[in-house]
Amino acid sequence: MHGFHGVYDFERVSGQDFIVDVTLWLDTTRAATSDEIVDTIHYGHLADALVAVVSGEPVNLLETLAARLADTCLTDDRVSECTITVHKPQAPIAHQFADVSVTITRSRS
Repeated sequence: MHGFHGVYDFERVSGQDFIVDVTLWLDTTRAATSDEIVDTIHYGHLADALVAVVSGEPVNLLETLAARLADTCLTDDRVSECTITVHKPQAPIAHQFADVSVTITRSRS
């Protein structure tokens, strides 16, 4: 996903790619029994919503972006908890690295 997040002005001008990993906790009993998409989280629809967040309003920190993504996941009442990892593989760091990421877990309680 391409977004314009970062502390530096040039990150907000040219943007960069972000990779988002999502883990959801929900009761899948009904979906497993019915075998119907309406009884679970439609990951295509969720992906569309998450892409809208990443490509939307810029933020400075990965922590803020991860929190916004978690809030999006928790809009579905069936999701009791989520873990979000936001990867920023092209982070502006003057050293060789494979990835920079932030992982958060949020729940309804």
